[in-house]
Amino acid sequence: MPSEEDSISFEKSNMTIDSNEIETDNDSESDPNRVKDFVVTPWEVEGDIDYSKLIEKFGTRAIDDTLIEKIKNFTGEIHPFLKNKYFFSHRDLDVVLDEYKRGNKFYLYTGRGPSGLVHLGHLMPWLFTKYLQEKFNVNLIFQLTDDEKFLFNSNLDMEAIQKYTYENILDIISIGFDPKRTKIIVDTKHIKYLYPLSIEIAKKITYSTAKAVFGFSNSSNIGMIGFPPVQGAPCFLPSIFENKPTPVLIPAAIDQDPYWRVTRDVAEKLGYPKPAQIHSKFIPGLTSLGKMSSSRPETALFTVDEPEILETKIKNTFTGGQPTIALQRKLGGNANICPVYWYLNYLFDTEKESQERYNDCTGGNLLCGECKGDMIKKVKPFIKDIQIKRDKAQNLIKDFMIDGKDFFEDDNAGSN
Repeated sequence: MPSEEDSISFEKSNMTIDSNEIETDNDSESDPNRVKDFVVTPWEVEGDIDYSKLIEKFGTRAIDDTLIEKIKNFTGEIHPFLKNKYFFSHRDLDVVLDEYKRGNKFYLYTGRGPSGLVHLGHLMPWLFTKYLQEKFNVNLIFQLTDDEKFLFNSNLDMEAIQKYTYENILDIISIGFDPKRTKIIVDTKHIKYLYPLSIEIAKKITYSTAKAVFGFSNSSNIGMIGFPPVQGAPCFLPSIFENKPTPVLIPAAIDQDPYWRVTRDVAEKLGYPKPAQIHSKFIPGLTSLGKMSSSRPETALFTVDEPEILETKIKNTFTGGQPTIALQRKLGGNANICPVYWYLNYLFDTEKESQERYNDCTGGNLLCGECKGDMIKKVKPFIKDIQIKRDKAQNLIKDFMIDGKDFFEDDNAGSN
C-alpha cells in the first residue's frame, strides 16, 4: 500500500485542477486524485484536505447518521471514530451490513506498505479494524506490500524493506487482533496465495485504465505498472477460502481508494462481490498540514520512540495558538488547525472533554502549553503499552502468518 514517502516518476502536468471547479468526467487524461490546494493520491497526501470535495471527486458516499445507526444496530454503540467523523466516507458499507444481517459474513482486509516505522497515523485505522473484528466476529486479511515498496521507492533496497516488514508485523500483532481470525500476508513470502487472483485481475485491466487512474508514465518501471492487481487480489481471496462469494470490507485511509476502484470495476466480471470500503481521514503531522510521514521523523510519533523523544516532539509541535500569551487570552486559539487538539480529540479525550477543550481554546481560557502537557501525559503510556506488546509479539508471529511460519523461517525448510 503506497504512501507519500515513495519516490516515483509520474507525469504531473495534467494532474492539478481548481478545487472550485471540480470535474466529474471520466476522461482518461485527467487524474481523479488531485485537487488544487490539496493532493490525495496513493503516493502523496499534502495540503489542507477538504473532505467534502474529496468525496465528490472520488465519487464515494458520506457516512451519515442513518448509516451510523445501522452500524449501531449490530455493535450496540457508536464508536468514537464514527461519532467524530474520523471515518467519514464509504463504498457499499450498507450493502455489506445487509449481507451480514442475512447471515453472509464479510471478511476484513487492510494493509501496510512497510517503507518505514509505524506511527500513530498508521495505528488508528488498525484500532478500528480490531474493533470491527471483535464486534462482528469476522476474519481479517492483513497484507504487507513489501514488493510495492521496493518497486515504487528508488531509495529502499529489499534488505531495508524486510527489516521494516518485521518491525511492522510486531506493531500489527500488538494491536490485539485475534490470531485465530487474522492472517498476515507478506507479498514476497506469500505470493502463491495472491498470484492466481492477481493475473485474473490484470487480464481485465488495460494499460490505458491503469495510466488514467495511477498516472503511470513512460519512465515508470514495469513492476510499478503490474503491481495494482497484487493489492487487489486479497479482495477476492475470502471467496476462495470460503468456496462461495464472500463480501469484503476494507477499512483504510481514503488515499488508497484508487486501488479499490479498479478492483471493483472487474469484480463482477470475475464472479466476485465488489469490495466495500470505509475511509478514514489523515492524521496530521506535528509540523504542518500534511499527514504524519515515516520519511519525516519530526512529523510523527513512532511506536518505538522513547518517552523523552515523544515529549520533545510534542513540545515542538505546531499549534493553532497565538504568538503571545496576551493575544491567546484575547483572541483565543484556532483548534481547527491544531494537531495537538486533533490527537486529543480523536484518540484520548471523551466527547465532553473534547468539547470543553475546544471552547476553552477558542475562548482564550486555555494555553497551548497546557494542551501539550495533556497530550504528553496521555501519549507516553499509550506508546509504552504498545512497546510492551511488541516485545511479546516476537513469539507470536507464526500464529498470524498465513503459512504458519515464523518471519525468518526458511521457506524451503523441511522440503526434500
